[in-house]
Amino acid sequence: MANDALQLDRIEAYYGDSHVLHQVSFALGEARLLGLLGRNGAGKTTSMNVAVGLLKPRAGRVAIDGADITGNAPELIAMRGMALVPQGRRIFRSLTVHENLAVARRKPRRAVAAAWNFDRVYATFPRLKERQRQVAGFLSGGEQQMLAIGRALMGNPRVLLMDEPSEGLAPQIVAEVMATIRRLKQEGLSIVLVEQNAKLVFDIADDIVILNSGRVAVAGTKADLAARGVDLHQHLGIY
Repeated sequence: MANDALQLDRIEAYYGDSHVLHQVSFALGEARLLGLLGRNGAGKTTSMNVAVGLLKPRAGRVAIDGADITGNAPELIAMRGMALVPQGRRIFRSLTVHENLAVARRKPRRAVAAAWNFDRVYATFPRLKERQRQVAGFLSGGEQQMLAIGRALMGNPRVLLMDEPSEGLAPQIVAEVMATIRRLKQEGLSIVLVEQNAKLVFDIADDIVILNSGRVAVAGTKADLAARGVDLHQHLGIY
């Protein structure tokens, strides 16, 4: 649809001979946050890899703002306005904080009220400013996650994909990261949030998609899922 920031339509994806995604379809609305949930191995990270061009689908379509980007190289997709905060951070450990941010710097594709630059990232994450000359490999886990988010924002994306941003973090740092995600959403960024912690997602998301064995098992707004009485125990193993 024209007002969808990101759309995956009937995606079929494989790793070698292993069929991982089966007719996966979901759409991220403009300035909305979509929570992508599922048990381990459900296909969440694979969906993100397809979206950013790290894995080419064998069938289906990926679109940003209605423009078909299926099969495009990751750098071309990034230029279209999509950024990924990958699972496990994947920062450049031998570079400084400032160098990690500089690598990802890109001007916005359209006029914006406030572009992301060093000053804005450091204002969002003051600890990164304090450690901007420090080698990233010596940061704490929470600081590395902040750096991974800041690095993605330096690309001035319109669509931000976040894969397990709370993984391995202390509760206080998780709260800080989630507050940042909430603020980014309020500022108009369109976000897909992949999380094992369903309670975090339901607290912040507008829309929910639950994957099960590489298929969309449930999709809808939070209110819609509540009205339908969706059983999270069944789909996510929450007890």
